[in-house]
Amino acid sequence: MDVCGWKEMEVALVNFDTSDEIQEEPGYATDFDPTSPKSRPGSSPFPNWKILIQDSSSHETAFSKLPEDYVAPPGPEPGIAKEGNQRVIINIAGLRFETQLGTLNQFPETLLGDREKRMPFFDSMRNEYFFDRNRPSFDGILYYYQSGGKIRRPANVPIDIFADEISFYELGSEAMDQFREDEGFIKDPETLLPANDFHRQFWLLFEYPESSSAARGVAMVSVLVVVVSITIFCLETLPEFREDRELKVVRDPRLDANQTAPPVFTDPFFVVESTCIVWFTFELVLRFVVCPSKADFFRNIMNVIDVISIIPYFAALITELVRETEPSAQQNMSLAILRIIRLVRVFRIFKLSRHSKGLQILGQTLKASMRELGLLIFFLFIGVILFSSAVYFAEVDEPDSHFSSIPDGFWWAVVTMTTVGYGDMCPITPGGKIVGTLCAIAGVLTIALPVPVIVSNFNYFYHRETENEDKQNIPGDMDKILHSSRMGSTSSLNKTNGSCSTDKSRK
Repeated sequence: MDVCGWKEMEVALVNFDTSDEIQEEPGYATDFDPTSPKSRPGSSPFPNWKILIQDSSSHETAFSKLPEDYVAPPGPEPGIAKEGNQRVIINIAGLRFETQLGTLNQFPETLLGDREKRMPFFDSMRNEYFFDRNRPSFDGILYYYQSGGKIRRPANVPIDIFADEISFYELGSEAMDQFREDEGFIKDPETLLPANDFHRQFWLLFEYPESSSAARGVAMVSVLVVVVSITIFCLETLPEFREDRELKVVRDPRLDANQTAPPVFTDPFFVVESTCIVWFTFELVLRFVVCPSKADFFRNIMNVIDVISIIPYFAALITELVRETEPSAQQNMSLAILRIIRLVRVFRIFKLSRHSKGLQILGQTLKASMRELGLLIFFLFIGVILFSSAVYFAEVDEPDSHFSSIPDGFWWAVVTMTTVGYGDMCPITPGGKIVGTLCAIAGVLTIALPVPVIVSNFNYFYHRETENEDKQNIPGDMDKILHSSRMGSTSSLNKTNGSCSTDKSRK
């Protein structure tokens, strides 16, 4: 047995019959004499200790030996048959809780359920465990043990503080996931990686720009190509560069009827566009080959946008080839098809969202707020029907009215309820103006109702993304905080118990 452990419990006996200086503390007996009338069976606060009189020493000591059948250091858990019924006192920053060992032992992987983990926090002088932690949060922590694994946050405890307490007491990832789900947090999707090492390297290179410097370089190249492609898409519509070859054939007298316009393959815009498409196609095909799941690849909306962004080029290329081989084909129809196909190229701007955290947050916000957006559209639909009908019947007798029918009033109702007010249609009669006033007020209220929910979702995704970036930048900070908090509780106990307790904690 450790000698230092015995010295820790040595207390000089005091003659309680003659001393007037010792004052009784509430909750503690002041007379340990077995013959004293105050002493009753079971009334001593230390029933398991034996008082020994050391004749060979210059003073007498108490509590210097444990029962023979208990060989562990002093603690609140004697090795008796019914250990599960043994009561344990837990002191949380001065607030004492009492429970049974069997309640804590239900979860042996946690801090309180594992004897080795909780022993550094044991105060042998007070026969209790001491934790310098948040007191209101421990109601939820203790309920987790009492209920068999149900986590409930006390109403007066903030979410972040209770999450820190769950981490400190090591309740596990399941308890944390349950807590986040109960609080309404959206579970982060699991990251799938290819099993092949070669495929994994390319997947990280093109899919996760934050994984390496090379991946960031590839992301910068992709963003540059997207910007160039969109710039070309806008510049080719300028009058100086726009060239309708079909019209040029008719208007240019130097061209015969059998001649066609210069081929589109020599157009500088087409060359730049082809270069961008080569990069887009190479990136898409490579990511599809090395992706961990082909089905999940096409379920991702970003990959669908990548496919849509390159389809117009190949459709336009096929149309040009057909027109070159068959000059007698309907040129007006092919021109209309080309214009529609080129319009789809504008979807390439959404490719920037793959490398923009802001656009990703916006997309996640809209996805999480679909119910609120549906309610907004439903309220607007009801308002449009009501106010377009009301303004029609209010203006029906006015010859100069803009509202010839209820469907004609739909546009006016939408513009008024959304507070845009183009002014192309407006009521003239007093009754119509009253309807317009009510329509504007109803529109403001209708739009304002679901907006706070959408803003709340945006704040949640924004702060979550910010926290993820902080964790990636300083991955060891959370471990340092948890380690320092535990060492803070342990050091306070060491100061109370003396240098001998410090030696124990080091062991």
